[in-house]
Amino acid sequence: MRITRIAETHNTIVSGDADLTLMKPLLEKYSKKPGSLIPLLQGTQALYGFLPSGAFRAISEATGIAPADIYGVATFYAQFRLSPVGKNIIKVCHGTACHVQNANAITDAIKDHLGVNDGETTADGEFTLESVACLGCCSLAPVMMIGENTYGKLNGKSAVKILREIKKQLRSSQLKAEK
Repeated sequence: MRITRIAETHNTIVSGDADLTLMKPLLEKYSKKPGSLIPLLQGTQALYGFLPSGAFRAISEATGIAPADIYGVATFYAQFRLSPVGKNIIKVCHGTACHVQNANAITDAIKDHLGVNDGETTADGEFTLESVACLGCCSLAPVMMIGENTYGKLNGKSAVKILREIKKQLRSSQLKAEK
């Protein structure tokens, strides 16, 4: 039996034009502290909204931790993102209570309305759709969160109506900013 090596792909981490000098204070604060990898990753993500590929090298150089080990930690925890997300993150709960109340219909309606799949961001960078295990609002099932706002007792139609209203508010804000 022959084992073939799977070709390495580099598209899982977005490289980009991230200004890594923004990380300097963070690296100075944590580079000498044992057990500081998680705070370094959290701080980096707070700066950029995701973990740019160059950040792995910068953290590695500051801490002496191999980039592969840093990547392993970043991909283990769901809180870390390896690519940019939209300005508005839509989290649709698929926990037990929401699942039995047909959370799939909400996700499907949002996918159709925005033209994205779960985990993807709209082309304009406004929305990212995520299915999550639980939002802790079981009495409101089925539930979605957009930013800090929670919406409950939804169906596909009401979820899309909320998105339309948010889009309308975004357009209105953009028009006011242009004036």
